[in-house]
Amino acid sequence: MAANPEAITLTPLLRGLVGAGLADESALRALLNDPARGKQPLLPFLVEKKAISASALVEYLAERYKMPMLDLAAIQLDETVIHRIDRALLERHQVLPISLHRDTLYLAMADPTDVKATEDIRFNAGGLQINPILVEADKLAKAVAEFSGGFKNQLEEFFAPDDAQQEQDEFDLAGDARGEDAPVVRFVQQLLLDAIQKGVSDIHIEPYERDIRVRYRLDGVLQDMLHPPIGLRDGITSRLKILCRLDISERRLPQDGRLRVRVPPARIIDFRVSFLPTNFGETIVLRLLDPASSKVPIEALGFLPQQLRAFDDAIHRPYGMILVTGPTGSGKTTTLYTALNILNTGDVNISTAEDPVEIPVYGINQVNINERIGLNFAAALRSFLRQDPDVIMVGEVRDLETAETAVKAAQTGHLVLATLHTNDAPQSLTRLENMGIPTYNIAGSVHLVMAQRLVRKLCVACKKPEKVPEAALLEAGFTAEDLPGLQPMGPVGCEQCNGGYRGRMGLYQVMPISEAMREVILRGGSAMDLSRQAAAEGILSMRQSGLLRVKEGITSLEEVLRVTNL
Repeated sequence: MAANPEAITLTPLLRGLVGAGLADESALRALLNDPARGKQPLLPFLVEKKAISASALVEYLAERYKMPMLDLAAIQLDETVIHRIDRALLERHQVLPISLHRDTLYLAMADPTDVKATEDIRFNAGGLQINPILVEADKLAKAVAEFSGGFKNQLEEFFAPDDAQQEQDEFDLAGDARGEDAPVVRFVQQLLLDAIQKGVSDIHIEPYERDIRVRYRLDGVLQDMLHPPIGLRDGITSRLKILCRLDISERRLPQDGRLRVRVPPARIIDFRVSFLPTNFGETIVLRLLDPASSKVPIEALGFLPQQLRAFDDAIHRPYGMILVTGPTGSGKTTTLYTALNILNTGDVNISTAEDPVEIPVYGINQVNINERIGLNFAAALRSFLRQDPDVIMVGEVRDLETAETAVKAAQTGHLVLATLHTNDAPQSLTRLENMGIPTYNIAGSVHLVMAQRLVRKLCVACKKPEKVPEAALLEAGFTAEDLPGLQPMGPVGCEQCNGGYRGRMGLYQVMPISEAMREVILRGGSAMDLSRQAAAEGILSMRQSGLLRVKEGITSLEEVLRVTNL
């Protein structure tokens, strides 16, 4: 039953419109109660229903929020900027990107108070800052409709085969869609599209005795999404194997493949796909490899100001080694590729050794490690040194041979970026020593060590203050001086977020190697000795970095403790 219009509370903005004589209160209440609105943004809906004129609304908003107005007809829209954002989001929120300057995306909006719209666009744009520009709602709706074009038919164009097999693959897809397997084809297409639009990092498809469990890894946490009937199991598996060009008859051995999809008109997403035989069928895990994830602005990674300065200084040195440490899934690849994209100019030769290459980047020579044929990290590094490199990236330093070659490269005029698997920055240096690298070589080659974790950010729309006992705050690492005025925020959960969290950011320990630190290394100091020296130099641990984000209300104490309990 519809609510009584008189019982509906008007927002301050709507009350302001009524007070300014621009809208009728009873008409607004009736429209707020109108089921025809659905999920349409409120202000464009009011304009569409002629409850207020578009021109009067935009002038009122510009004055109320001191924001600039724009006539879309007076500018040339940049399609390359528009194509950075999923068309479904543009249609849903009735917004349009108009320009990109450094790390700021200028967004045409009819309603600058629409927090969900700006957060969705920011997330989809890889963490760019969003600067709203006011545009009349009716003109904006027309522009969005024009640029959306054939977006509704995107599933027909979804799969982007290699050029050499494009005609045959398109024929197969059309044939499948008309055949008895059409439900499976549609399910797979919708599943991949939904995962892309939600910003998922992994899709898990797990068969059990009576059904299939599909889970998404979103913001680093697995979530149960749906349970298709077990009858779709073989069809889903075969469909994905066909798209990966794998042997659909082989069900006893694990298989790995890749597929590429196109989100019209221009966005390309790769998936790395793993098939593993289990008791009730093959478990399938799809990892999304979005090229946009390698182009995150350095300011959006989550560095604190002093950490950002140290990292930026290190990557612009002509030679030496930068070590990045953290477990799988801690964001190391994104951090490294952010650095490489900054360095990827026409006058620099960059080579990377990766296992595997996840995101192809123009201008970077990327090598896939293949241990079976003898192409390991050390072999790739030796070859790089004969290729006149300026910058080298090593996906992982696993053994003494790789470590020795990387150190040699760093000492002979090359900038080397490499990763290790240790708990924090000081342990990376002792790990190199334990591998067999002499301390004088470590001290002479490494000039920055960095550890990182990814922490979920609280949803700005629903986070609220939470009560945390003082004893728990002190145990977490806050000092008595921190407590006055400290108000941790906690998750709630709303329609805009992922159980109270939305998006992730990095927590870092950034440790430049000072002269005093080199002395500790040269005398064979332990990880504890290095940690004490780092603390004496004011270098923050990951826990301390996280506590600062708790003070700022960006994340919760529970989340910081989850990722920094080493």
